[in-house]
Amino acid sequence: MKKRVAILISGRGSNMAALIKAAKASDYPAEIALVLSNRPEAPGLTIAREAGIATQAINHRVFESRAAFDNVVNIALSTRNVDVVCLAGFMRIFTEEFVEKWRGRMINTHPSLLPSFKGTHGKKVHEEVLAAGAAISGATVHFVTPELDGGPIIGQAAVPVRASDTLRSLEERVLTAEHALYPLCLKLLCEDRVALDHGRAAFIDGADPIALWLG
Repeated sequence: MKKRVAILISGRGSNMAALIKAAKASDYPAEIALVLSNRPEAPGLTIAREAGIATQAINHRVFESRAAFDNVVNIALSTRNVDVVCLAGFMRIFTEEFVEKWRGRMINTHPSLLPSFKGTHGKKVHEEVLAAGAAISGATVHFVTPELDGGPIIGQAAVPVRASDTLRSLEERVLTAEHALYPLCLKLLCEDRVALDHGRAAFIDGADPIALWLG
């Protein structure tokens, strides 16, 4: 039986679109049951609706506390019988209580090769990579734990940093890597071939961490 997946977004949702595309394959082990955003104006909600996916907006600005917002999100996920949560450009930090409820069932993508450049998001990651003179960058998919960007790694995709790179060109190359990596990591999780075990990613039945080189 296919796992029911919710994708959480805050913006355009390009990684969301990559997951939706992958899930259209008949042999893919997940179905996208819900796309949820903390911003009602997020363009990704329109993209998801046009793809026939159920959507929901929960505006974080109207809640008095982070915990109150998290509680409503949890109710939305439970109502849709969600098995797995994918964060895709979701610009909110959950409370530890929420993270623990979804431990081992919530994953995120980050636009660097963690643990390098952790704790930074969006264009700032690529700015830091270029400023540091790094030769390689990339993307990481990892389990979400209370430590920001510190969860066990499921897979990584590396890309070269070129001498001619601008912020935009590096961002686009890393985003392409994310679009390839995220569906593969979600597939592994939904096939029950990877799990969170004593704070580490445990690969099952001969599965290996996903490692891609996209030159």
